Amino acid sequence: MASPSPSRPRAASRRSHKDAPDASRFDRRLAGILDVAIEVFFEKGYAGASMRDLSRASGMSLAGLYYYFESKEKLLYLIQKHTFSTVVARLRDRLKEVEGAEERIRVFLLNHLEYFLSNPKAMKVLSHEDDALKNGYGAEIRAIKREYYRICLGLMDDLKQQEGLEFSSRIAVLSLFGMMNWIYTWYKPRVDANAQELAREMGDMFLRGLTAQRRTRRKRT
Repeated sequence: MASPSPSRPRAASRRSHKDAPDASRFDRRLAGILDVAIEVFFEKGYAGASMRDLSRASGMSLAGLYYYFESKEKLLYLIQKHTFSTVVARLRDRLKEVEGAEERIRVFLLNHLEYFLSNPKAMKVLSHEDDALKNGYGAEIRAIKREYYRICLGLMDDLKQQEGLEFSSRIAVLSLFGMMNWIYTWYKPRVDANAQELAREMGDMFLRGLTAQRRTRRKRT
């Protein structure tokens, strides 16, 4: 999945094309700082973390950190933008190669679990700081989330049409997110299955629940 293009520092607009290696170094540095920010927000919570905490953890001077990021809100925004944009882009790529409504829902589930089981601390930060971003930052992140929701809603509508089912697509989508989004609270790598197997099991449970309505109606007729 393509990563979003992070905001460049104020001096970036003065760079020419020959400065591309500097841009690459900046991207690597940014990725490292975001990883540190995730750790700090995970340990202290967004409200409890300060720019000084982020400065110490990243090894970057406080002045240098403020040069690149004017606030910790900007860091949380970049974490959320990178995460959700990455998940959505990877999903779109994977759905291009899959046909069949059930299989596409399984791909949705697997894509989500693979990413967040590989990034459990980011998942906790995103879950706990869901409404921390305000103004333009919050609006942009909500737009990406709505896109993700609409993709899943379309998959549910396709399943209903293909299988002749009747259920609320909205309730189905929110139920699926409920299954996936709190996994970081109980998942134990040494006890539970890997992402692929877990996605298969959760997909079986979820899809059997939806398709059971068809069997119930047949028994009544």
